[in-house]
Amino acid sequence: MANEDLSQLKIDKSAEVYRPQKRRKLAYLTAGVIVLVLAGILFAKGVFTPAVEIEPANVTQIYPSQTFTLLNASGYVVAQRKAAVASKVTGRLISLMVEEGNRVKKGEVIARLENDDVLAARSQAEANLNTARYNLEQVKAELTDATVSFERNKSLMEKGFISKAEYDASEARYRKASAAVSAAGAEAKAGNAALQSANVAVEYTLIRAPFDAVVLTKNADIGDIVTPIGAAADAKAAVVSIADMDSLLVEVDVSESNLYMVKTGQPSEIQLDALPDSRFRGSVHMIVPTADRTKATILVKVRFIDKDSRILPEMSAKVAFLSREIKDDEQKPRTAFNPAAVIDRKGKTSVFLIKENRVIETPVTLGEKLGDMVEVLSGVKAGDRIVLKPLDKVKNGSRIKIAEK
Repeated sequence: MANEDLSQLKIDKSAEVYRPQKRRKLAYLTAGVIVLVLAGILFAKGVFTPAVEIEPANVTQIYPSQTFTLLNASGYVVAQRKAAVASKVTGRLISLMVEEGNRVKKGEVIARLENDDVLAARSQAEANLNTARYNLEQVKAELTDATVSFERNKSLMEKGFISKAEYDASEARYRKASAAVSAAGAEAKAGNAALQSANVAVEYTLIRAPFDAVVLTKNADIGDIVTPIGAAADAKAAVVSIADMDSLLVEVDVSESNLYMVKTGQPSEIQLDALPDSRFRGSVHMIVPTADRTKATILVKVRFIDKDSRILPEMSAKVAFLSREIKDDEQKPRTAFNPAAVIDRKGKTSVFLIKENRVIETPVTLGEKLGDMVEVLSGVKAGDRIVLKPLDKVKNGSRIKIAEK
């Protein structure tokens, strides 16, 4: 049995013995093809090509007015009619009817001082005036009676029916009654004047708005002592400060050397730092006829054509002085970029849009020219970065690096 088993142990030299070698060669060939394909893909994507140096440009939003702006200046919104409302007398504040932001009408009572003493004085003046008027009526009645008696005695005297003494007595009574009427009339006038003075004193304790306005600040609270001088300790001179919002103007400083670009009535555009997304039409209201020698500037006041409740005094503002009026279709911002970024191929316009370290060729639709910029209607948006003056070696998908300035 052992010999038989050993005889079966032979080396098989058939074709099956060499199959593993063929499989190995096939694997190597497959791997080589995969490497070549990957290398081709990476080469197509520019992995093995050097990054192209480019100059970027931004897609921005601009207003058409920027293309016909002559001069820019900065300043502040200032109310031309404002007041620190105070009392003419000293007293304790017992009522305050307004808060910051409230609108008040001319003559409206906005605060009241303690006024018991002046109210009592007014009541006394009213009583004294009534007494004087009653006295006047009484002496007028006496004068009427004395006048009748005097005229009758005068007639009787001429006819010799009464004595001279009796006539003289009636004349004296008539003159006395006339004098009493004059005195009572003067007393009534004095009483009326005293009442007017008392009414004025009462009115001084009522603090009223001097014009239509908006309350800006509240400077005193109930219980504070209010005085027109404000020198006493813890005393308040002003109760509230108000401003007429219809009198808001932008005041800007214009250099003397640039003043020739500005004239009264010139159209302008106002931008407020607090409202960056809004532009307001304006017009030059006044060029103040004096210069600031320390800054070599002239104060120019610009009025708002468009009113807006969001505009508040002391806001920072920028004014663009324009060469012409703004048209209705020029009041909204446009998206634009430098026309040097445009690629025109076979009548189709596109730009290279920068995405991280590569560029993507993006078709765009252009609008009208805006100064040294061109409007873009579609394809890119404000905030995008594109390649400025693209070279021939810049292709779709090319790796790029930003040129150092």
